[in-house]
Amino acid sequence: MSKFKVYISDYDYPDNDIEKSILEPIGAEVVGLHCKTGEGLAELAGDADAILQQYAKIPRATIEKLPRCKIIARYGIGVDILDMQACRDHGIVVTNVPDYCLDEVADHAISNAFMLMRELPHYNLCIHRGSYQWKDWIAPIPRFRGATFGLLAFGRIAQNAARKLQAFGFHVIACDPYVSESFMATCGVRKVELDELFRESDVVSVHSPYSQATHHIVSAERLAMMKPSACLVCTSRGKCVDNRALYEALKNGVIAGAALDDPEEEPMKMEGWTPDLNPLFSLDNCYFTPHTAYASRESLQECRRVASNNVRAVLLGQKPLDPVR
Repeated sequence: MSKFKVYISDYDYPDNDIEKSILEPIGAEVVGLHCKTGEGLAELAGDADAILQQYAKIPRATIEKLPRCKIIARYGIGVDILDMQACRDHGIVVTNVPDYCLDEVADHAISNAFMLMRELPHYNLCIHRGSYQWKDWIAPIPRFRGATFGLLAFGRIAQNAARKLQAFGFHVIACDPYVSESFMATCGVRKVELDELFRESDVVSVHSPYSQATHHIVSAERLAMMKPSACLVCTSRGKCVDNRALYEALKNGVIAGAALDDPEEEPMKMEGWTPDLNPLFSLDNCYFTPHTAYASRESLQECRRVASNNVRAVLLGQKPLDPVR
């Protein structure tokens, strides 16, 4: 008979072998669920000693029905889909995986920015339609060296991106109220105010976590401040960008293009999603990836190992390596 019951709320991995290899040796039974939205999770995992959480939302009402739960371990960095205060109130430890995918998300943002600046999909489409001319560009293509790359937030991913971008000759600016001007200067980055970031940048790349303060931080007003030749990239939460405002800005030529790793509705957390739910998918100057900025073979394996080891530590009465305060 198992000592512990560990539920995986939902997962899109092919198996649970990594989790089982870490948790079964301490007497844990690992049960993989497919409760993607989080609805009904309390009924499925009411006897949980621990929960590994991917996309499922876990609100207070669920937490109150988990009397044995000692830890909820996020497969990832953000905890906006989990009621943190409810966890504190019920003595549940919350952990995340703060140091994984730093390269992947930075590289994804840069790749999208380069794709947009060089107008690669547009040229490819023109060629397939029979036109083979450099002057088919949407707007004159800027040189990377000397262009301004704006980072909205300056955490570890943005710092990683800044270092890489400088090798291409970009002037890198950033806005983050929690990071000092002097620290940014040591990274070769100039600190600016939010409106200044949108006005000056040839690319605005959003790296802020999602919160009430960052909900629709990319708004119609801020998009209107951007250069007509500028592009928007977001590898952060979809709700940081007002999708309706972005649709209008792209449709009316306010900015040249955008690339998002997630729309506002966050399809991976939905059942029965279709593209017609969001008008951005009707535009040919807005590009999407299916929440894959973090993904590589190595990062996915690392994420699962770290989350499982956090669970292992708590179940053994130890301090986890990555508690969320």
